[in-house]
Amino acid sequence: MASASVPLAGRGVRDLLRFLRLVGQLKRVPRTGWVYRNVERPESVSDHMYRMAVMALVTKDEHLNKDRCVRLALVHDMAECIVGDIAPADNIPKEEKHRREEEAMKQLTRLLPEDLRKELYELWEEYETQSSAEARFVKQLDQCEMILQASEYEDLENKPGRLQDFYDSTAAPLPRP
Repeated sequence: MASASVPLAGRGVRDLLRFLRLVGQLKRVPRTGWVYRNVERPESVSDHMYRMAVMALVTKDEHLNKDRCVRLALVHDMAECIVGDIAPADNIPKEEKHRREEEAMKQLTRLLPEDLRKELYELWEEYETQSSAEARFVKQLDQCEMILQASEYEDLENKPGRLQDFYDSTAAPLPRP
């Protein structure tokens, strides 16, 4: 099938490869919360994003755009390939965390053609501002995935309750826009 877009050449190909290498680093960024709790072989940010995307894919809800949910799940932590996984225990104010991630997303998406740059940045921003039903749903998936992962770690270690603070962190209601 022929594509209507102009094929990438020269600098465009190099920039796309730089983008893919940066995003590929997410496979090697361990989730900080698990590291701080001394979990053996903690999941990576990429592992987390992948399972969230699968969760979005297999969820049935006629009121949500499933494709948009999968895209939001794949983009929501993308900035962490540059800034790392900033956890609440790092005591970095929310505004500063957002500023760092926003700059990282701008840096990252500059490597993409204009249409993709705009799409990925806007998806990230939508998640950050929780400005749609899909973004709010994906935020819930984020918490569900964390709880599922905590449960799996407790099972693997045969230490029920060891990661209770992760469960407790999801008890507060999610902020509404």
